[in-house]
Amino acid sequence: MGKVLVFDRERSVSIEEYEERPLGPGELRLRTLYSGISAGTQLTAYRGTNPMVGGIWNRELQLFEKRQPGSTFYPVVGGWAYEEIGEVAEASPDVQEVRAGDLIYGAWGHRSSHIVTESFARAHRLAPGLKPIVGIFSQMGCIALNAVLDAHLHVGETVAVFGQGVPGQLAAQLARRNGAAVIAVDLDDYRLAKSKDLGADHTINSGTCDAAKEIRALTGGRGADAVIEISGSPHALHQAVRSVVYNGRVVAAGFYQGQAEGLYLGEEFHHNRIQIVCSQINAVAPELGNRWNRTRMEQTIFRLAGQGDLELETLITRIMPFSEASDAYAMLDRQTETNLQVVLSFEE
Repeated sequence: MGKVLVFDRERSVSIEEYEERPLGPGELRLRTLYSGISAGTQLTAYRGTNPMVGGIWNRELQLFEKRQPGSTFYPVVGGWAYEEIGEVAEASPDVQEVRAGDLIYGAWGHRSSHIVTESFARAHRLAPGLKPIVGIFSQMGCIALNAVLDAHLHVGETVAVFGQGVPGQLAAQLARRNGAAVIAVDLDDYRLAKSKDLGADHTINSGTCDAAKEIRALTGGRGADAVIEISGSPHALHQAVRSVVYNGRVVAAGFYQGQAEGLYLGEEFHHNRIQIVCSQINAVAPELGNRWNRTRMEQTIFRLAGQGDLELETLITRIMPFSEASDAYAMLDRQTETNLQVVLSFEE
């Protein structure tokens, strides 16, 4: 029997058992080693603030529609987790190129096992030499890299990154690798200290100053050449708009909840002709589609990590047993501890 995390209702986590089915042709069973908790999207499902709670995404129309009376978002099986790493525990006899013990990353939720095809396993094999636990950064790494690609950065430019949680930390590192000077912005001094340690050129606590004025002072009054907003706060998005150069680009990579309270589009957005571009992990910008895709982004993240050009493991601040998942979510929800990346371990 396998075990899976379930959000029963708002702020309620349980662990349920499920029967593991036999393998079919060309399939492998993965034994999960680690699973990362996203303090963004996953917490919106845990807290009940996700738009899926009151609405249903109509894929055909690409519109949200209101839920019918009696329809419910819960239970959420797997907790919408998307940062897993496992090892091959069993393979069908016809599997040729993947072996027992190979490390495979992907997105299958907080569950103790998962079945994949051989072709999936080949494309998601963790690069040799990397510690298994860093495999949980495949999604967060892609979110950050996609935001940097959407920012259209050039050597010698300055980018401000609003939000220094895990995706913001990664975006800041990647922007520096891209040749940009980085201004890291957050409300938390612990996160900003980590940003400085990982190479940010400047850090700003936006709770203690006018961040836009500080950024303009650091750029000779011009403003940042590009801004990445990755915290998911409408207030931060407004400050990002205030901080960018005239006719500049703001990449909105955060997951915004509810109404955009604190975003004033009649002010700097209107008068400075600012572009706000959505960055979302399910696709790359159309102009990059001939050379970038999800697989290449994943491979790039792990290649940079293997070369020592991207720090991943240092972002992990807490590892907890899978059996304590409820405590882990409550801790992140209530912010009773300072954390960046919390990881659930299935090796209990």
